[in-house]
Amino acid sequence: MSEKLYAWLLRLYPAHFREDYGEEALRLFRDRASDERGFFPRLRLWLDLLFDFAISLPREYFHAPAPRVAPLAPRRLYGFPALFVLEDASPRPGALAIGGLLSLVTLTTCWASLNGVHRRETPSASQFAGVPDVHKSVHNESRSTAPSAAPSAPDASRATTQPGALDLAQRKRIVDNAIANLKEHYFDRAAARKMAEALAQHQKRGDYDAVSDPAAFAALMTQHMREVNPDRHLTFDYFQEPLPPSPAAQAPEVSPQYREAMKQQNCTIEKVELLSRNIGYLKLNSFPDPEVCRVAAMAAMTYVNHADAVIFDLRDNRGGSPEMVQLIGAYLFDHPEYWYNPRENTTEQSWTRSPVSGSELADKPVFVLTSARTASGAEQFSYDLKMLKRATLIGETTAGAAHSGVFRRLDDHFGMGIPEVKAINPYSANDWAETGVAPDVQASATNALDVALKLARARLAKK
Repeated sequence: MSEKLYAWLLRLYPAHFREDYGEEALRLFRDRASDERGFFPRLRLWLDLLFDFAISLPREYFHAPAPRVAPLAPRRLYGFPALFVLEDASPRPGALAIGGLLSLVTLTTCWASLNGVHRRETPSASQFAGVPDVHKSVHNESRSTAPSAAPSAPDASRATTQPGALDLAQRKRIVDNAIANLKEHYFDRAAARKMAEALAQHQKRGDYDAVSDPAAFAALMTQHMREVNPDRHLTFDYFQEPLPPSPAAQAPEVSPQYREAMKQQNCTIEKVELLSRNIGYLKLNSFPDPEVCRVAAMAAMTYVNHADAVIFDLRDNRGGSPEMVQLIGAYLFDHPEYWYNPRENTTEQSWTRSPVSGSELADKPVFVLTSARTASGAEQFSYDLKMLKRATLIGETTAGAAHSGVFRRLDDHFGMGIPEVKAINPYSANDWAETGVAPDVQASATNALDVALKLARARLAKK
C-alpha cells in the first residue's frame, strides 16, 4: 500500500523525470521505508517526502535544467529521499504555490492511510545487505535491497509462498529454511545452534500452527530468535511484494543509471571552496562509489589541499561506499591508520592508504559537521576520525545506522537479515548502531558551520 501510494505520487512528475529517475526513486523509497519502523518514523518519512515534493514538483515543471559550468559546481544531493536536482535559480511564487497545494492534498491522503499502512506492512531487512548504502546504484542502499546469495536449504531457491494465509506445509518449510540459514551463516555458531533449537521446539509444540498471517508469522519468528539471542540486527521478514530472484555470485557492476546520476550530481559534491582565513570547506552529500567518482573526489581534496584547516560538511550525507570513506580519510594521515568498518572482518583493506602522495592535510585541523540526518558511511567517517582524535565533530548526534549483515532470501515473500561477521572495533565496546555518533561540540545543524568557523579561526590564531 505504501509503495503503491508513492508510485502514484511519482506520476505527478513530468515524463522525462519519471523515465530518468522513477525506478531509482522507488528503490530508495523501499529502502527508507524498511528502516522506518513504527508510526512516528513512518510519519517522519512521509513528511520528508512531502517537503521534497513541494519543492521538486514546481522546479521540474517551471525550470529548465541549468548547464554545468565547472567540474566542482555546487550540486544538490541525489539522495534519500530527495527526487530532484537543486539548481541555482529560486522557484517562482506561482510554482511554490502549486507545490504547496499539491503537498497539502498529498499530506491529507497520507495521513488518512498511515495508521493502516504501518500495521499491515512488516519492516524489511534491507539494512542487512552485504554491501553499504551508496555502492553500485543511484543512492545509498540500492544494492542493500537485493538479496546477496541463495540460502543453503536445498529447496529454498525454488520455493514460493503465495501472499495470504499460510498453511502448515508452508510454515514448516520456512522454519526449516530459517534454521538452515542460521546454522550456516550466523557469525556466532553457538548462538545460532541455540536459536535453531528454539525454533525447532516452537514448531514441534505447534506454536506456529495458529499463525496464518504472514506478517504476524515473521514477527513471531523474530521474537523467538531474540528471546534466545537479543541481536537487533537479526530479523525475519515478510514482503507483500515478491522479492527479486537471488543474483548469481558475481561482482556487481555499476549501473549506467548510477553513472549518469553521479555525472549530473557532480558525484554529490555540493560545494568545495576556500573560505576566509584559508579554511577549506567541502560539502559532500554522499560517499559515492570510487569506481565512478574517484577523480571527482581527488579533485575536491586537491582543491582544499593547501588550506590551513578543513571543514567536511556531512549534515546532508546519508552514507555510501566504505571505499570512498576510506579514500577521503587517507588524505588526513601521514601513515596507515586502522579504519573501522562494522560490515567486515579486519583485513589489510581495513587500513587507510596513507600517506597520499602530495597531500598537505595530514597535520591540518579538521572539523566535521553532523546532523540527525547524517547516516551510515558518513557516520563511519565521523566515528573513525573522532575515535582517532583526528577531527572535531560539531553539530547534532547522527542517525545511528550501523547495521551489518546479509539479507538471505528464503522464497518469494520471506527473507532473513543475518549478521555474518563480528568486526573488531579497537576503539570502544560499541559502535554508533542505534545510538549515533555524538558530536564533540553540540550545536544545531543550522548553526554548525558558524560554530566550526569560529573554532577553526581561533585554533589558527593560536599558531
